[in-house]
Amino acid sequence: MKIERPRGTRDFLPEEMEKRRELEKIFREVAELFGYREIQTPTFEHLELFTIKSGEEIIKEIYAFKDKGGRDLALRPELTAPVMRMFVNECSHLPKPLRFYYFSNCFRYERPQKGRYREFWQFGAELIGSNSPEAEAEVILLSYRMLERAGINFELSIGDVNLLRYVLRDIPEKEAAMRLIDKEEFEALKRLLAKYDMVEIYETILQFREIKNVEEAEEVIDYDFSHLKKICEILDELGLRYFVDFTVARGLDYYTGTVFEYYAEGLGAQKQVCGGGSYRLAKLFGGEDVPGTGFAIGFDRVMELFVKSPKYEPPVVVVSLVESKEAFKIAERFRENGVKVVVDVMGRSLKKQMSFANDISAEYAVIIGKKELESGVFSVKDLVTGKQKSVSFEEAVELIKSKGRIDEE
Repeated sequence: MKIERPRGTRDFLPEEMEKRRELEKIFREVAELFGYREIQTPTFEHLELFTIKSGEEIIKEIYAFKDKGGRDLALRPELTAPVMRMFVNECSHLPKPLRFYYFSNCFRYERPQKGRYREFWQFGAELIGSNSPEAEAEVILLSYRMLERAGINFELSIGDVNLLRYVLRDIPEKEAAMRLIDKEEFEALKRLLAKYDMVEIYETILQFREIKNVEEAEEVIDYDFSHLKKICEILDELGLRYFVDFTVARGLDYYTGTVFEYYAEGLGAQKQVCGGGSYRLAKLFGGEDVPGTGFAIGFDRVMELFVKSPKYEPPVVVVSLVESKEAFKIAERFRENGVKVVVDVMGRSLKKQMSFANDISAEYAVIIGKKELESGVFSVKDLVTGKQKSVSFEEAVELIKSKGRIDEE
């Protein structure tokens, strides 16, 4: 019986993994240029870590289970809460701000779609210890540069969830209203507000949908926009392209102020590739009231759009006519000199070993027979030109590493 992989998961073939590593490399390089250091948290956490802020309803959306000791655990659905749990337990004494980045898999029980899986990967960063406009601008800039370096065409929108909470302050079901705004279910929002005879608030939120900058917002509502203005000034000075969207609510309800999202074409309805904002979770997890700002990039979604693929370099094939132990020794010498090689482990004939070298698009084959072992002179065949010559081991290494071509017998 053939066993299929679980629904909502993926297998990655070598070509896909090489492409993923290329994108990962770009993200890591940018994060480290900004002074961020990599961290890692466990794949599963205590369930309470996720329900303490989001409530029991979130259990429907995550993989929660009891272990053999009866403890309630969950596969992590996101990384910010685990990072802040780690901060409270391990890092609160360190000089602030702390700059962390991570690349890990997460799990959510939801309907699989293009670029959206039940096991998915996030590349994210957290700046812990400040919620100044400068700190938030840095985090936005970091995410912007990552996606820019990856060659992704995107739009960046920036909002303020405090403004939405201020507008909805008298609504008993404020968080429900926030979720409807986040999902852009405005007809359902209108019905909810009508229950409390507050349809005028719905009209205000509709106005927010048309606003593209802070100055327009100041004409609509009396609210202190100085914090967001400072962020925008920094981003403007750096030449970032963005627009203000005061209906950005984010799906997670722990955000406390500035929020932002990135959208990219080519992913259908699920076009968001990155989201983040400011939050205060440390006190909730037993620490001091320390602010943070962070983001998470949907790595699998970005991979759908990432076009740069590293050029695969096939290994050199050691074609052996001697005992396998001798072939292994020669292969090790090449590896010690930085040459990628493979050795026949199938007991094939010379002809079939050469055929295998062609099948994997190898550019060179190093042929080892008894004569070569005794003389220390190796026969190197250039599988691009079809020519072959005898050289010393050192010359063979130099030829292969320089990608030199053999043009004569």
